[in-house]
Amino acid sequence: MKSTIEPAADASKARTGIAGFDEITHGGLPHGRTTLLVGGPGSGKTIMALQSLVNGVRLYNEPAIFVAFEEDTKRILANARKFGWKLAELQKKKLFFLDAQPPFDLFQSGDFDLSGMLAALDSKAKEINARRIAFDAIDVVLMLLEDPAARRREIYRLHDWLLDRGFTAIMTAKSGDYERGGEIEASMGFIQFMVDCTVVLNHEVVQGVSQRNLRVVKYRGSPFSENESPFLIGSDGLEVSGARGLGDQSEPDLPVTGERVSSGVARLDAMLCGGYYRGASVLVTGVPGTAKSTLGGCFAEAACLRGERTLLVSFDSDANEMVRNLSSVNIRLAPHAKKGMLRLVSARAVTGSAEIHLMRIKKLVTEHRARCLVIDPISALCNSGNEVTAHGVVERLIHWTKTSGITIICTSLLDDAGTQMGSTPLEVSTIADTWIHLNYLVHAGERNRGLSIVKSRGTAHSNQVRELILSDTGVTLADAYTAGGEVLMGTLRWEKELAIRVAHDEAEASKELKQVTLESEEALIEVRLKAVQLELKVKRAEKVALTRSTTDRSNERARGQSHLQELRGVDET
Repeated sequence: MKSTIEPAADASKARTGIAGFDEITHGGLPHGRTTLLVGGPGSGKTIMALQSLVNGVRLYNEPAIFVAFEEDTKRILANARKFGWKLAELQKKKLFFLDAQPPFDLFQSGDFDLSGMLAALDSKAKEINARRIAFDAIDVVLMLLEDPAARRREIYRLHDWLLDRGFTAIMTAKSGDYERGGEIEASMGFIQFMVDCTVVLNHEVVQGVSQRNLRVVKYRGSPFSENESPFLIGSDGLEVSGARGLGDQSEPDLPVTGERVSSGVARLDAMLCGGYYRGASVLVTGVPGTAKSTLGGCFAEAACLRGERTLLVSFDSDANEMVRNLSSVNIRLAPHAKKGMLRLVSARAVTGSAEIHLMRIKKLVTEHRARCLVIDPISALCNSGNEVTAHGVVERLIHWTKTSGITIICTSLLDDAGTQMGSTPLEVSTIADTWIHLNYLVHAGERNRGLSIVKSRGTAHSNQVRELILSDTGVTLADAYTAGGEVLMGTLRWEKELAIRVAHDEAEASKELKQVTLESEEALIEVRLKAVQLELKVKRAEKVALTRSTTDRSNERARGQSHLQELRGVDET
């Protein structure tokens, strides 16, 4: 709870400081007017009234008085101790409790009115300068009055007293059947017409799941959310799930960024052309055992390695089991949890309604200052009485993470392999930015995991079905492999790849043998060519020698004849 004083945003409103309630009432309770809280036993009326006063004192410096008609101060203080409001400190100066419970053995004689109590409250209000006041269980007082006219008179007396002093007032009253039947009901109905604001609180059990909600029935002179708003009673008191309307000016713009964050699986990042967008919502669907939780663990580990605080909420496993199971595929979460970078939370859907889980998750994210959130599986919110509200819860969660710049990974369990791909149990696929689907591919007696990206808004992405491989070294995706137009995985792929390798080796061996043969034949031809060339050279040499010999003999005969003629003295003619 904040310790600084905050000014009210609207002078006509008195902020309660109750998370969510000031949103649905556009600022809080009517300032200087009276609000009626109506609900059955255990619906949270007293807590809400007291919390409004406590926050008024601590946050807005408005001293207050709490008038208890049903429980004494000791019990109220004991019950409120778990909320950490430090009421004992506030009692000393700015918060006064008045015990006004009628004795159980009260015997009434004569007329009864509230004038004496109001006179005492006047004195105390001036002493502490009170600005807020709560009357808890006003119906108890009305039960003391037999005459309907007397009840109406005292209601008017109290109402006029509050208006004259300008108190921001709260009255609580039980709804349902009362003693003396419709007479008290009629009186309560009259109060609802008289006050400026009426809030109805409900607490019911639906299929074994406790669900609380409140609804603002009327609020004079102010707009307000007319639908039921779920709430829970947590460690700090009431927390209401606020809902913003269409065109609400206070609605922040969604942060848009082109920054990418890793999924924790390098090849999946490549399929997504760089990973998830920062602040995106990612849905991972699949039947049991397809490694949805593993992909969530990969993302959580990658986020922690980037130095980003991360929250992992599991509806299926204990925190220690998650750490053990993920370590089998080399996802080490324990060191990050030990450093405080990662917070692991185990939750069971049967422990509360979907709305309660939403508020608890938001509170955990805020407390941990998480930038990344993993919920495994989000489809667990459909369990036990949550079918109607679960989709709206998830939609608000995703919207909240977007406005907060938180990247969220949600896994969703599909009932069976035959579930239509066009939808998911919570219809989350329509609002998720990226949808990754995991399935089993069974062929030839073998089951393998396949991963495909159904959609990824704002980015190109692979349309291939890739085999998801889990091993003690980590998580990866196999290369896409097709044969005859069919994607092969597992043993079939291994056999096909082996056959291709064998054929390749045989082709290489045949190639080498052919190469050697050709080289041998080439060598023989070269030898034969050299022999022919040598023979040709010899023949040419013989030819040259023959020509030279013939010429020499001719020349020799000519010289011999000439010499013979000279010897015989033959005259030249």
